Amino acid sequence: MISRDAILNSTNGGLDVFRHYLGGGLRVGRKFRNPFYQDTHASCSLYYDRRAGVYKYRDFGNEDYAGDCFDLVAKLHNLSCRNSADFIEIMRIIDRDLHLGLYDDPTTTQPRIRPRPPAPEPEPIPERKAPLPYKYRVQAFSQTELAYWRQYGIDAATLNRYGVVSLAEYCGVSNSGRPFTLRSSPSEPMFGYVRLHGIKVYRPESQSRFLFGGSFGGYYCFGLEQLPATGETMYITGGEKDVLSLAAHGFPAICFGSETTHIPHDLVAELSQRFRHIVILYDMDKTGVKHSLALQQELADYHVGRIELPLAGTKQEKDISDFFRLGHIAEELRRLSTPRPEVRQYIQRTNQLKPKQQ
Repeated sequence: MISRDAILNSTNGGLDVFRHYLGGGLRVGRKFRNPFYQDTHASCSLYYDRRAGVYKYRDFGNEDYAGDCFDLVAKLHNLSCRNSADFIEIMRIIDRDLHLGLYDDPTTTQPRIRPRPPAPEPEPIPERKAPLPYKYRVQAFSQTELAYWRQYGIDAATLNRYGVVSLAEYCGVSNSGRPFTLRSSPSEPMFGYVRLHGIKVYRPESQSRFLFGGSFGGYYCFGLEQLPATGETMYITGGEKDVLSLAAHGFPAICFGSETTHIPHDLVAELSQRFRHIVILYDMDKTGVKHSLALQQELADYHVGRIELPLAGTKQEKDISDFFRLGHIAEELRRLSTPRPEVRQYIQRTNQLKPKQQ
């Protein structure tokens, strides 16, 4: 019987559908040109959404083009996945064009883009690898280590609330299968951001500053469990130290693996229901500014804001923890977060023009 799950199960989570219509050479994680318009630069990417269990595509240059295999076929045939009759038609088209045999329908429909030959060897859905073994030994924070955190306004209570520990030793296994051991020293301290099934190791004075142990599920998000149920403003920032520094100054915040990590939209949608404002607060170096602008555009549907800190963007002066280390106070950040008078007036006018919900 034809159904959404039946199609996904028959097409490797939708991967075969993408390759049928966009070409058999399509590679997961490798950018390609959007076939719907004259894309001069490869702006689309195909990726596996572990939480949804399906393959999806996204055009980072045009947010109108994104979604799973059903969204792709809807674009090809000028249909809508939100319309139940259209969605049934979308499933029939996929079933017919890929010869799945789930629904016997003799009618034909010509897509706007001519289908290309299917992939000769479908790529299976990647299995989640078992986490490599690891163990660690915790020690009490030294006064020197506490002083390191204190320069950013982070006290021992904040460290404890967010599960930050001082590590005496960390033992793990490399991707090549070779065991290794790291030990803390006064010149190279080692901290751990401890989660339920994993840990992220932070070595601020070492050449290799970060490594992960264990498993974090579909994605890594630090600070999520500590967020209040509701609030005025919540920040998406670049790293754990930034989250801790913001929290110590009274600002709820989260971060992901890095500033270039994909942020799940369903999480942002949930947070937008809990907080009046979501603000991106990335580093002020070239990478941070570039990706904060791109992320704000990507999350435009959720009216996400963005702040640029009055910092030089150098290694010692680029993020919110540097902002507080340099002597700036919480009130200055609040002023940066408050819309200018003309922006507030625009928001008020826009809200007045919106139709009232019954």
